[in-house]
Amino acid sequence: MLRTLVIPSSAALLAVGGLYVTLETPAARAAGEPAGQEPFAPREVTPADIPPDIQEDSWARLPTVRRETLDAEGRRVFDIIVNPDSRYAGGLRGPIGMWMYSPPMAEHLFPASTYLRFGADGARDQRLAELAILTAARSLDSQYEWSAHEGLGRRAGLEEEIIDLLRYGRPVEDGEGLPGLGEAERTIIQATRELIREPKLSAETFEAARRLFGNQGIVDLVGLVGHYTLVNYTLKAFDVQRPPGSQLLLPLPDQP
Repeated sequence: MLRTLVIPSSAALLAVGGLYVTLETPAARAAGEPAGQEPFAPREVTPADIPPDIQEDSWARLPTVRRETLDAEGRRVFDIIVNPDSRYAGGLRGPIGMWMYSPPMAEHLFPASTYLRFGADGARDQRLAELAILTAARSLDSQYEWSAHEGLGRRAGLEEEIIDLLRYGRPVEDGEGLPGLGEAERTIIQATRELIREPKLSAETFEAARRLFGNQGIVDLVGLVGHYTLVNYTLKAFDVQRPPGSQLLLPLPDQP
């Protein structure tokens, strides 16, 4: 697992197996910024950041699917996703815009994504759902996912201290005493990180999750993390970009 090591004086950022391990001084930890780095500030996407093979209507490698180009079955699926009552009422965007190149896949994934994110009849605790999504985004180094969801997490009530804990990939143990970081939050963070980084979920984390959330809750958490892993693969395959003018909110080296 990724661990943050506290050392007495000097500090550095080391690349380990594609992950980044921050060596912190106690003062740097207290200040809330990773040691050895300038304080992170969001950066605005500019047209120069967009790769040359990206389509401007979709900000991805393939253009946005137009309804009139689809057959009857494709138009039926399109109307399930894009309609006045949908969260995509304004049209296709992001990963689901790419999924529409396979209407049967989009038809099956769209209701699953709605359930995993919002729950049956919208009953999912959005603060905890966004906590899991942001943890997954940070663990996957997904700039798009993080930048799309940081504000959503904040609006759902996620505390700034928890957002920063995730942003810099700090161990759960470093969050002792942070506002809002209770046993449920710690377990979601630990479980999500283990699912992405480890060969399997540890017995300790599994038992904690089952005690807190029940068997269905574990299945739903695994499904939510798995869904956003699929979303990340879609973003990577089609190089989906944040559009010019949007903010990049995750500190990643050598990424626009």
